[in-house]
Amino acid sequence: MISSLPHILKQAPRTDWADKLPTSPRLIKSHLPVQFVPKSFWEQKSRIVYTARNAKDNVVSFFHFDRMNMDQPEPGDWSSYLERFKQGKVLYGSWYDHVSNWWKKKQTYSNLHYMFFEDMVEDTGREIDKLCSFLGLTPSVEEKTRIVGEVHFDKMKKDDMVNYSTISVFDLKISPFMRKGKVGDWKNHFTVAQNEDFDEDYKTKMKDPTLQFRSEI
Repeated sequence: MISSLPHILKQAPRTDWADKLPTSPRLIKSHLPVQFVPKSFWEQKSRIVYTARNAKDNVVSFFHFDRMNMDQPEPGDWSSYLERFKQGKVLYGSWYDHVSNWWKKKQTYSNLHYMFFEDMVEDTGREIDKLCSFLGLTPSVEEKTRIVGEVHFDKMKKDDMVNYSTISVFDLKISPFMRKGKVGDWKNHFTVAQNEDFDEDYKTKMKDPTLQFRSEI
């Protein structure tokens, strides 16, 4: 248990893994950019788990989420939405700034565990081991096996606590909240020209060579 921790702030887009770990109930989920995190979290040395996903799959996921979220303005067509994403004119602002600023914070704040969605899909057990080590947890073999099973995408998709099937503002007939959970689904949305333009724009905004994303595995 980690009941001695002041908080765990989980910056995890639709992964919800930490919910399956035997942690303190003081678990806060957020999509906040790092600059909006309350000062008290840093002062109390709160442990923070941040999960980032590659930009191409992220924009696809975000597009479908905005399509089904009746609280959000109509996203428009894919092409215009892609341009707005590149300009940072979407909810929570620029993806580029979001992932980069949290990465920079990691360099100076040791209680921040930065995870990549692609790594989690590639080797779930390995990433759970890393997360448990960060949280000071030592699950048994049986507990780890259970957690790996619980966080499998198909299992989570059927979990009403995760798929938000009871949320009235989500029109799941348009798109499910838990849609695919794949790496590389962007290839089903980007045209060749859009991909080339996106790659060029990406190079101008992502300057830190230590922060590397994989858009396929």
